[in-house]
Amino acid sequence: KLGLPWTLTVYTMDQDRLYRKHGLLNTREDEVRLYRIVDMTMSRTIWQKIIGLGSLHCESTDTALKSFNIKNIRHCPAVKAMTSKLIDESRLRNKVFSTESINAGLNGPGPHPAGLEEMEDPIPMEDLDGNGIPDRFE
Repeated sequence: KLGLPWTLTVYTMDQDRLYRKHGLLNTREDEVRLYRIVDMTMSRTIWQKIIGLGSLHCESTDTALKSFNIKNIRHCPAVKAMTSKLIDESRLRNKVFSTESINAGLNGPGPHPAGLEEMEDPIPMEDLDGNGIPDRFE
C-alpha cells in the first residue's frame, strides 16, 4: 500500500497492475496495466521533505487513468525505483516496447529497450513471498 490513510485513496500494486481505490461512502476502484505507464515524475515540496514524503505523477496510455498523482508516499525515491523496475519487467513480459526504445536501437549503439540493462536499487528490498513487491512496501 502506498500513500497515507487519511487521503481516502489507497494505491496497491502487483506485478502487472497498479490499483487505485478511493472514496468513503461511494468507492471507486481503477486499475492501470503497468506497461501502459509511459512517464513518471517525482516531486517533493519542502514540507514533504521535512516529514519524509514525496509524490509521483504518472502519465499513461490507459483510457481511465491517463494522468494521475500518487501523493504523500513514504520512501518515495525507493517506490519510484521499484515501480520503474516493475514497469520495465511488465513491458518485457508483455512484449511492449515504446517507439522511443525501438528508434534508439535503429540509430546504432545507445540505450537498450526498457528493462534490459541492470537497475540499481537504492535500498535493499527483500521479497520473501516472491510476489514482485518488496516486503517493506506491502
